[in-house]
Amino acid sequence: MFSGIVEELGQVKSIYRSGKITTIEIAADKALAQSGIGDSVAVNGACLTIVKKGARSLFFEAMPETLKVSNLGSLRITDKVNLERSLKIGDRLSGHFVGGHIDCVGIIRKKGYTDGNLSFEVATPPGFMDYILPKGAIAVDGISLTIAKKGPCTFFVYIIPHTLKNTTLGFKGPSDKVNIEFDILAKKSLLI
Repeated sequence: MFSGIVEELGQVKSIYRSGKITTIEIAADKALAQSGIGDSVAVNGACLTIVKKGARSLFFEAMPETLKVSNLGSLRITDKVNLERSLKIGDRLSGHFVGGHIDCVGIIRKKGYTDGNLSFEVATPPGFMDYILPKGAIAVDGISLTIAKKGPCTFFVYIIPHTLKNTTLGFKGPSDKVNIEFDILAKKSLLI
């Protein structure tokens, strides 16, 4: 379980495929110093397990399904990724509950200013719009954000300068893919 508050930007150092397993090496500082083999780390919002630690990097293994339902399958060496270590009992929850299980990949349609605020308009695949609740929470590449408004097939999020500077959103623009995890409480409310 995560909170959607990105702790640091990591950088992809290597990607190695062996059979059906893809090993991703990511340079990190905070996550490296305070994590061990077997710990979970959200990488662009996807919960991955540390399988090895290097002198300056962490190694994760990803299954084909993870690569298929997230943007991790299109990572390239030198790409930046959002990293967040899993929550511990007693931690403050600054964002919202994020499970690390990606629901779909969205595509950034616009990056610009809406009502004087920096905003991203993100399109989701058909069938997911019921999970978009204005003023509700959403995780975009593992970043806990508030939905500003909802369009017919898109949603808007406003981005403060701190988030832009300290996450991958500073490097993203139109046509870029982002991992989407809908708020677990919104999903639960639709089941009731």
